[in-house]
Amino acid sequence: MNLLTVENIAKSYGERVLFENLSFGINKDQKIALIAKNGTGKTSILNILSGKDAPDAGQVNYRKGIKMSFLDQEPDLNPNLTIEETILDSGNEVLKVISNYEHALVNPENEEAYQHAFEEMERLHAWDFETQYKQILFKLKLEDLSVKVGLLSGGQKKRLALANALINKPDLLVLDEPTNHLDLEMIEWLELYFAKENMTLFMVTHDRFFLERVCNEIIELDNGKLYPYKGNYSYYLEKKEARLEQEAVEHHKSKLLFKKELSWMRKQPKARTTKSKSRIDDFHAIKEKASQRRKEHEVQLEINMERMGSKILELHNISKSYPNKPILDKFSYNFLKGERIGIIGKNGTGKSTFLNIITNQDKPDTGKVVVGDTIKFGYYTQKGIVIKEGQKVIDVIREYGDFIPLKKGRQISAQQLLERFLFDRKKQYDFVEKLSGGERKRLYLCTVLIQNPNFLILDEPTNDLDIVTLNVLESFLLDFPGCLIVVSHDRYFMDKIVDHLFVFRGDAIIEDFPGNYSDYRAYEDSVVIEKREEKNIKSDEEPPKNTWKNEGKTKKLSYNEQKEFNRLEKDIQKLEEEKNQVQNKFSDSSLEGEEIDQLSIELQKIMNKIETKTERWFELSALMED
Repeated sequence: MNLLTVENIAKSYGERVLFENLSFGINKDQKIALIAKNGTGKTSILNILSGKDAPDAGQVNYRKGIKMSFLDQEPDLNPNLTIEETILDSGNEVLKVISNYEHALVNPENEEAYQHAFEEMERLHAWDFETQYKQILFKLKLEDLSVKVGLLSGGQKKRLALANALINKPDLLVLDEPTNHLDLEMIEWLELYFAKENMTLFMVTHDRFFLERVCNEIIELDNGKLYPYKGNYSYYLEKKEARLEQEAVEHHKSKLLFKKELSWMRKQPKARTTKSKSRIDDFHAIKEKASQRRKEHEVQLEINMERMGSKILELHNISKSYPNKPILDKFSYNFLKGERIGIIGKNGTGKSTFLNIITNQDKPDTGKVVVGDTIKFGYYTQKGIVIKEGQKVIDVIREYGDFIPLKKGRQISAQQLLERFLFDRKKQYDFVEKLSGGERKRLYLCTVLIQNPNFLILDEPTNDLDIVTLNVLESFLLDFPGCLIVVSHDRYFMDKIVDHLFVFRGDAIIEDFPGNYSDYRAYEDSVVIEKREEKNIKSDEEPPKNTWKNEGKTKKLSYNEQKEFNRLEKDIQKLEEEKNQVQNKFSDSSLEGEEIDQLSIELQKIMNKIETKTERWFELSALMED
């Protein structure tokens, strides 16, 4: 069933033609990704599909009655609404019924209104819907529904817009970089969600594992033409290589790049399954495997960076915390020559703070950072680059350096580096304000690399970069002979580039894992499976405890259980607010010993209540899911 047809659309900005005569269709259950270089019109196509923009020529035909949702890179949300009000404002009938029911719960004296609300919940099967939408909010870390949108960070707003799009269950969901601002756990949950829900998707994403596991068709926009590939990312790479060979393109480097990418992709294990994997308990074996991966890379760019002395970077008992939020606790580590470390962890666990401490942009509370005399940092941050008005691309990079020295007296000039990162000679003399967001990120990367650092630190370097640029960056980093630290949620990128991981668990817990991200996930899965099997063996041997919890499980809660379930949610929310109020009192420097003790006792009582009520909430939630 066809949902949407694009016929001969074109778009230009002044003299610059982005594309013309583009045609394609979207059918039910397709999961399509649009791939193109930054600045060639990906976002413009998405805006035309969503109705935010109109083509200069051609038209888009929609199936009658189609329900569409669009996830923008920078969602336009009302800052005066709360998270809950934003969701209810979407016009979903079931959400309005749920809202009426919750209102009736708060006013139990009006029994007639409660009964009517309850019957409406039954009629529209809203119980299951409510559980599902609250699970979506929970997975996207949007539990406090009372927070105003105006107080949310950019990442939280993007996650709220994503939650809204998923909750409304549209016929067609159009997504612009859906994995940006999601941590690894959220991305993996989203992959499973799309697999389970069978939604029709049209997206732009640079996340290649996401492409591999979610998409069943890829459309590439290359030099103003569309090329469809009926398969996932591996299939696309294979057919793209065949197409380039058939055309005998003069872009020799581009062909080689895709060949290397395809070769690497073929060596990777397929997507993880829930089947039991043997426990990886020999960490030395993983380390050896990681080292082997590096040796297999053929160095093509022999960078002649500044010599590194014996002392690289030493962290001695580093501690750092913010009110009620420990980041580091007496963390020590000595970096060695050529180390390539990836940093992973949930949002808010202190990854960027850690990088800022290393580079002296932030100070630890205690401990010492010792940087070797020969170390020259190159630090790519999430803030990006500040552009002066009227600057051209080539002028920006020359402010930072004219060339990168190579071995045997050779060098890469600023112009050649820009060309390597897909800025042709004509583009190098464009004004920077004309660049797309992704192109600006690419330019910023070049300004960091032209300074020829011997210790590179990259904080989310893959955000807003297209796949071709990512291949170029990966190739450059594999040739880079110095130390490397990367924070990224791009699993594919991490697998290719790093040898071991710092896993930020939260609460100042940091683990050193000697392998890449796929190694780590396989290890984590095996540990979970092992614990589950141990638990099953134990439960077979021991008489069941708290059997009352398992009695009478049904797919629907009773009338009283449903009332209890909804009241528990409100009780837990109130207790969380009380907990925050008590925690805030600890920041009062005038508090004395006895007052601190009293506050501690009060806080513990609140936390115990939260734990008890949360446990019961999960029990009732499980009854609904069974």
